Amino acid sequence: MTAAPEPSWAEPTLARLRRADAARCAEIELELFPADSPWSARAFRAELDSGAYYLGAYDTEGALIGYAGLAIVGRPGEYEAEVHTIGVTAEAQGRGVGRALLDGLLARADAFDAVVFLEVRTDNVAAIALYTGAGFRTVGLRERYYQPSGADAYTMRRPAASESGGAASRGSEGSS
Repeated sequence: MTAAPEPSWAEPTLARLRRADAARCAEIELELFPADSPWSARAFRAELDSGAYYLGAYDTEGALIGYAGLAIVGRPGEYEAEVHTIGVTAEAQGRGVGRALLDGLLARADAFDAVVFLEVRTDNVAAIALYTGAGFRTVGLRERYYQPSGADAYTMRRPAASESGGAASRGSEGSS
């Protein structure tokens, strides 16, 4: 008798985050960020209603396994983007889901030729490596940024596509 093979990991499907996913996003937030005022379903709905660009990562059965959000402000030639959040369920971490979500956000920012900013906990080594690998550099420190834990955050910046010669740090995706 042979054991059943381990299920293979399939790449997630990325799509615009649905308002109906707000409650699941809040559950994931609570799992990932319990000490730092995780966002509520209401906060996610408000973000979606604001027109910010949010993506969901869905497994082969359509279950939400990650989310990411980006706001773009400014006017042509002066756009700036801010990564508001990226979250991936513990079970899906380390499988490229966060990178796929980040790449989706950066493609959107590149379509606007926007410089991109984000904040990340100084102790989140995996996220810092992800962002550095995508062309971000640390430009500042925000002490006691995350509340109520009081954890510090790095502010990171990625140049606009026109400043960096396109999206070379992410391969050949370019702006879409």
